[in-house]
Amino acid sequence: MRKFDAFAAIAILSLTGACDSANRVEPDAENGTEGQATVEAEDQTPLQSAISAGPADVTDNATVIDADGNVVREGTNGWTCIAETPGMGPMCNDETWMAALGALQTGKPFPTGNFGVSYMLAGEGDAPGVSNLDPAATEPTADNMWIKDGPHMMLILPDPSVYEGMSNDVSQPVYVMWKGTPYAHLMVRIASPEEE
Repeated sequence: MRKFDAFAAIAILSLTGACDSANRVEPDAENGTEGQATVEAEDQTPLQSAISAGPADVTDNATVIDADGNVVREGTNGWTCIAETPGMGPMCNDETWMAALGALQTGKPFPTGNFGVSYMLAGEGDAPGVSNLDPAATEPTADNMWIKDGPHMMLILPDPSVYEGMSNDVSQPVYVMWKGTPYAHLMVRIASPEEE
C-alpha cells in the first residue's frame, strides 16, 4: 500500500483536534530486549508510535506509516503499522485489515471471505475513542455507545453472519463493534485502559 492508499485508509479514522500527552510503553531499543521504557506520546517518533501497537514478531519487519500516510520504513512481512493520529491510536494491520480500512474510507463493505487481524496493544492512545454503533460518528452522544478501549485486537471474520449471534456489549472482553453494519468486526480486549 503506497502513500495515497495509506493516507486514504487512515483519513476516515483521523479527527481534528489536539491530542493530550499520555505515557506509552515502548520496547527498550538500547538493550534489544523486551524490557520496557516509558516515552511521552508527544516525544515519540512515528516509528516508535507505530510499533507500540503490536508484538515484536509483527512489528520487526512491518511496513511503518506515519500519521500523514508517509511510508517511514518498508516492511517484508505483509503487516503495516500506523502511527497514532488525532483520531485513532497506533495499530498494526494485516493485509485484510488494510483493505478494510480502505473500504471504510470509501464507504464500501469490509472484505469478506478472509480472516483479518489488527493489533492495538497501545490502546487508543490520545485519540478520543469511537462509537461502538456508528462507524461515521466523530464524537460521543448519549446513544452512540462511545468507547475508548485499552490494549486490544480487532478481528474480521470470514463470514459476517457469525456476528449476528454475538453481543456488542462493550463491558465484555470480546464484543462486536459496529454490529449490523458492513463494518462489523470483533474486539478482543487484552487489558482495560487503566492497566495500560
